[in-house]
Amino acid sequence: MSNAFEGIIRDEAALREIIRGPHPRAKDKQIDHLDDNCRQFIARTPFVLVGTTNADGTGDVSPKGGPPGFVRVLDEHRLALGELPGNGRVDGFRNLLANPAIGLIFLIPGLGETLRVNGQGYLVTDPQLIEECALDGKRPSLVLGVEVREAFIHCAKALRRAQLWDVAAWPDLAGMPTVACMLVAHAGIEGDPDGSRTAAALEDGYAKTLWN
Repeated sequence: MSNAFEGIIRDEAALREIIRGPHPRAKDKQIDHLDDNCRQFIARTPFVLVGTTNADGTGDVSPKGGPPGFVRVLDEHRLALGELPGNGRVDGFRNLLANPAIGLIFLIPGLGETLRVNGQGYLVTDPQLIEECALDGKRPSLVLGVEVREAFIHCAKALRRAQLWDVAAWPDLAGMPTVACMLVAHAGIEGDPDGSRTAAALEDGYAKTLWN
């Protein structure tokens, strides 16, 4: 595939000619561990975005969700979350097998600021840790363990610009293809032109496999 973009920036010097350096506070806020403030934030987080990169540079971001506190802080340098049922692609997990670098963004509904954590990620089958990451008595098949290298609060500008938590500002979806129709097109599903059967199958799958 040919490069479709012109004027690509290739080094930080060129980047800094366009974007000014960070305020000292933006640099100083980064710590190398999870302090009590981070623990309190993570304990109230029901949704996390997990970024990984394959050995060839291919990136992936995977959403992880559960009841607040589903991500466990083990100590000031380690956190863990049990694997909950997904689509089976395990893109991020496969990436970690080749490259353990990992980045997480913790979001609390209604709060503009987020918590960013970077470090090394590992797939763990330790029975004791699996037990510790159980939810409502349901033990995960494996655990994503993260060795924390960086942690810092990210400002609210992006979420405020997006008005993410403002229901009145949410976009009108009228005229947009349904998710089921998108799946029909992308997966080449035949015999379901309006996506109704696919939509029903999606809901049935959510009902049956959300936690199992």
